[in-house]
Amino acid sequence: MNTTDLTVNDHMSALLARNWWAIVLRGVFAIVFGIVALLMPGVTLGVLALLFGAYMVVDGVFTLAAALGAARHHERWGWLALEGVVDLIAGAIALIWPIVTIIAFVYLMGVWAIVTGGLLTAAAFRLHAPHGRIWMLLGGIVSLVWGILLFVFPLTGALVLTWWMAGYALFFGGALIALGVRLRARRHERPQPPGALPQRT
Repeated sequence: MNTTDLTVNDHMSALLARNWWAIVLRGVFAIVFGIVALLMPGVTLGVLALLFGAYMVVDGVFTLAAALGAARHHERWGWLALEGVVDLIAGAIALIWPIVTIIAFVYLMGVWAIVTGGLLTAAAFRLHAPHGRIWMLLGGIVSLVWGILLFVFPLTGALVLTWWMAGYALFFGGALIALGVRLRARRHERPQPPGALPQRT
């Protein structure tokens, strides 16, 4: 690593240290989201579906506006208009029937798990290393079973996905808070010139 990279990294570290409170705040919000997702998973899924629907409606409106502008300038606008209409339809479905959006997302996850599991299982039989083959085969079977269960029990799968999101949010929030507290102790430090000894705290 050259001296320029060291200087840039020092300045970035100093900037993070001065804004330690923002990192802690992000961690707190992540933990709050994780707790809400654990205690009220149905509400969490519903809110996420509604947010997705609102986003699709806004995106559809802006896409149709772009298509109208392209038509006025005699440019290609057909695909833009089609995309805008599809976005509006998807947004309306998510807002009117959020449970349909949630189940569709679970089915999409199921397809992904089955395809991934099938590929891993097939690759395991082509792998020459015996130990790696076992772990790859195990991962493929677990992925296949998980995908099938998502199709058979979509609502339960949605609940489990919410718990996973909650666990991730709690872990991520705790890590951010720990990082922010650590940065707070170094918020008064200044970037050191290359070759200088680090400051003692």
